[in-house]
Amino acid sequence: MQILPEPVRRFAAWCAVILLLSGVVYVGVRLCSEFRTAVVPVLLALLGTALLGPLHRRLVAAKVNRSVAAGLTCVAVVAVVGGAVYIVVAALIDTGDQIVASLKDAAQGVADHFGAAGTSLDDLASNAEELLTKFGATAASNVISGVSVVGESIAMAVLALLLVFFFLRDSHLAVDTLRAVAPRGTADTVEAMARRAFEAVEGFMRGTTLIALIDAVCITVGLLVLDVPGAVGLGALVFVGAYIPYLGAFISGAVAVLVALADRGFVIALWALGVVLAVQVLDGHVLQPVIQSRTVQMHPAVVMLAITAGASVAGILGMLLAVPLTAAAFGVVHELRGRYEGDGPSEDAAPESS
Repeated sequence: MQILPEPVRRFAAWCAVILLLSGVVYVGVRLCSEFRTAVVPVLLALLGTALLGPLHRRLVAAKVNRSVAAGLTCVAVVAVVGGAVYIVVAALIDTGDQIVASLKDAAQGVADHFGAAGTSLDDLASNAEELLTKFGATAASNVISGVSVVGESIAMAVLALLLVFFFLRDSHLAVDTLRAVAPRGTADTVEAMARRAFEAVEGFMRGTTLIALIDAVCITVGLLVLDVPGAVGLGALVFVGAYIPYLGAFISGAVAVLVALADRGFVIALWALGVVLAVQVLDGHVLQPVIQSRTVQMHPAVVMLAITAGASVAGILGMLLAVPLTAAAFGVVHELRGRYEGDGPSEDAAPESS
């Protein structure tokens, strides 16, 4: 190897490191996929703990027993999530028939204005019932598999909620446990990495939740002013979609505009599009820089790649988990880079020797 120039040896070393890390990541992903019923609740519980940690700490600071505080926090999150699901389902049930009828009217209007092209849309609307019937027949053939998936999802959700309770209740023991299992001489580094990763996830979850709430309120108010049916349900959909950056906002906003087009016509749909775009501009240029300025900043390209990778591994759930996990990884990288730049390792070793 000495006959090779220094740049070539350095490049070869980096290639070996990248290949080794890629292999470790691949094996880790495969193992997580095989044990997803146990891994997914743990990851969801960590996200929930990062989001609900401040509330639990406030309750503990108010002299509430740790177990009682954790239980109250879990009850609160169940109430909020259950309420959001109820709002979405109720809105869809109340306005479903109206939206379908409006879609048919919109297709007829397009047919009247655009001739052959509109006729195709009208035919599509007329055949919607037949398409849905065929889809239902296909879905019915897989009903047993669907019930199994639903049962598995419910079981994972219950397990995640129980884990959130235990993680919150025993959060004060996490540091000691982590230092006890860390290899000798690395306790400070492991603790710093864990803290940085959790702070990144906590900042992402808190910032995203606040931004999602503001987006949902603004879009809901705009849709209510425009008298779009199901405005509250669409706002709840915007809130949920905000946890998948960029893609979730695009999908939820598109649904709102389509509902406005179907029920209120082209002009109101343009106004709804303007509301959605205005909220997205506010999100991207004001809310994101101000609210998440203290968390790990990631380039939009990195976020999109993370979402794509998460979708390829675990579908919608992978899209939801991809960004916070990437934020945690960035936090760890930043911590290691800060510790091992220059004389970082010697500063890390000093506390251990004392």
